[in-house]
Parts: sequence; structure tokens; C-alpha cells
Amino acid sequence: MENSNKILQALGIPFTALLSVIFGLLLVSFPIGIFVVFESEIGGDINYEFPISHLELFEGTDFYQSPIDISIGDAFVVLWTFYAILFVIAILGPQIGFLKSLSPIISLGRYHSKSNYMLGITKWFSILILISFLITIIQEQFEIETLPPFVENDLIQFFYVSLAPLMEEFGFRLILIGIPLFALYSNRTSGKYFLKCLWNPSSLIVGDSRKAILLIIFVGILFGFTHIAFAESWTEGKFAQATASGIILGWVYIRYGFVASILIHWATNYFVFSYANFISQINLISIEDAFSHSLMSSLEILLLVSGGLSVAILFANRFYSKKESNLEV
Repeated sequence: MENSNKILQALGIPFTALLSVIFGLLLVSFPIGIFVVFESEIGGDINYEFPISHLELFEGTDFYQSPIDISIGDAFVVLWTFYAILFVIAILGPQIGFLKSLSPIISLGRYHSKSNYMLGITKWFSILILISFLITIIQEQFEIETLPPFVENDLIQFFYVSLAPLMEEFGFRLILIGIPLFALYSNRTSGKYFLKCLWNPSSLIVGDSRKAILLIIFVGILFGFTHIAFAESWTEGKFAQATASGIILGWVYIRYGFVASILIHWATNYFVFSYANFISQINLISIEDAFSHSLMSSLEILLLVSGGLSVAILFANRFYSKKESNLEV
């Protein structure tokens, strides 16, 4: 048993260091995003005063012809504030603060992943990046491309990727997973309890979880399909990547709640594009070239290593937990 603790501790020390660095980078992305939208030339011939009613997203709707004067900058600040509030909630709870939650990992190599949202967010975000990277590498061997839809303006693209986590998590996690889970597992009809279960459905899953797992997989596949099904969508290579991401986000939603799933989704969108656009503006290069910049490569390596360690600790904890259970029997 002593040897197992030493192994977990050896993994735990670099693991906590990487999680702390990722947390710092996530935190810094908030002011970077504000700089990119309001202080850079990201939009070219338009800026943050561009009305959102004129976005292609609303073309063909009554809102497209609406005289309502809401700019991209206004909408972005609302989104930014919403994510910042969730970020603070994630740092502080639900049981203990993020920094305090790291101490048992350093000393024992063990962690109680439900004690702090941010711990689960940084861990599963790095795992999601690792799995997406592996899927991309495999698909490239079969010449399957994963290219995003073309958006002519970088400011509009950044706004879209900032908006997507809120819209998609509300639709795919709250509605398509949260509501069916409540119908399947709950034996109470209280409105307050319903909202509580939508916010964090982990209390619903007691005993048989097979229905929940099948639901996660189904919604994950649907999530992947919607990324390639419409005109001007991603290329076909995105299906496997988005499906895997959808399954991970569904699992995170059930295990940790809405705060964790939406912030992981936010990290894959806003976080990544805030740094890429910042590099693009500082170095006067295209957003495509910015993704090949050494800083972005360093961020990717950091997340891949963290993802590998996260997976290793998950398996190690599972292995030693089973071993302890067998010894007690």
C-alpha cells in the first residue's frame, strides 16, 4: 500500500503543477478576450459597435430587420460577465476552494474530484484536448480533414465561438440530457428540485446508470452530427471529434453539473481563440498562422501532457481503490 501511495504521489505532484498552470492560463484569457474585442483591429472594417441584428446568424429572421441597437461589444460583455461569474463559482465550490483541493493530490496523489468544480474542469478539459488530438492524428492517416466553417471576419468568428458554449450546453446538456434524466430517475415533482437537478443531476443517478450512459452516448452522437449536417458546417472529420467531446461533456455534466460542462466548452472555444486572436493581432499575422505559432504549440503540449497525466491518475486511482476493496474483503 505504501508503494501505491508513492506512485500516486509521484504522479500527483506534476499533475497539480500542470493544473495550476492551466488554471492561470484560463484566468488570463478573460482580460485577453476583452483586449482582443475592444482594443485590437480584429474586425478589420467593423468593430465592437457592429449591431448583432446584422449578423448572418439572424439573417432571414425578424431580428435581422430589427432596429434594436445591440452591438457585438454589448453582447460580448454580457457573455463575458456570465462566464466570469461561473468561473468564480467554479473556483470557490461546491465544497472547497480550488487551491485547497490541490493539497491532497500533492501529499497523497488522491483527489476528491467533486470537491471543487475547477479541479474537474481543468482535468477533463485537458483530457478532452488529448482525445481530440488523438482522433485528429488517426483521421489524418486516412486523409479525413477537420476544417472549420469559413467566417470572413475574425471579430464575428470570435463572437460566435464565445456564444456557442452557452447555446449548445443549454440545448444539448440541460434540455436533451437534464430533462430526460429527471423524467427517468426522479420520484419528485417539485419545481425547485427540478431546477436543482438541471443544475447538477448527479444526485439523480442512484443505482443503475445504464440509461444515463446510453443517453449521454446518444446525445454525444447527435452533438457530433449537428457539427457537420448543415450548410457551411465543419468538414466530415469533425463528426468523430465533436461526438467524443459531446460524450465527455455529457459525462462531466452528470458528474459535476452545468458549471463544469459549460466552462469546459467555453475553454475549448473562447480560451483557445482569445490566445490565437491575441497572437494574430500582436504579430500582425492571420488567425490561421496564429494557430501554428510557438505559443499555441506550447499550450497544446501543456494540455496534452496534462491530459496524459489525468488519464494515468484516473486509472491508478481506480486500480488502487479496487485493490484496497479486495483487501478489506
